[in-house]
Amino acid sequence: MAAVKKTNAVRLLENLKIPFELLEYEIDEEALSAEDAAAKTGIAEERTFKTLCCRGDKNGVMMVCVPAGRELDFKALAAASGNKSSELVHLKEVQGLTGYIRGGCSPLATKKKYQVIIDESALKFDFITVNAGHRGLLFKMSPLDLVRATDAKTATVVR
Repeated sequence: MAAVKKTNAVRLLENLKIPFELLEYEIDEEALSAEDAAAKTGIAEERTFKTLCCRGDKNGVMMVCVPAGRELDFKALAAASGNKSSELVHLKEVQGLTGYIRGGCSPLATKKKYQVIIDESALKFDFITVNAGHRGLLFKMSPLDLVRATDAKTATVVR
């Protein structure tokens, strides 16, 4: 077996002594969605969380985790994050803000500490998957541990 990829997100969880499993899957540059990750890992879409980089009009940049196959509700996100409105950060800005590229964006170990909002549907499960900071690499972990590691707020932010 190959050595564990040591992303900053992996190091953070190790330092916090939070248990996780790493799942690797083959990536396709044309198919970098959470839906593709779910299909390739065989883990249900509702347990496979994508991380979106968003911006609120008052509180600025935030990381938002929502289940694959679901759409972010920007009004609900704004309300949950203390903003009047929210939007996706333009793809050109994501790497500069987070240190992560499209398809490899994790809510953990971003360049700066941003507010993290996780759709509360995650709390129904004993484990979820979320990007581990590299394309083709997911954390399989307890949603409560993810909340603790990111100091996240949970709210219904999907429609």
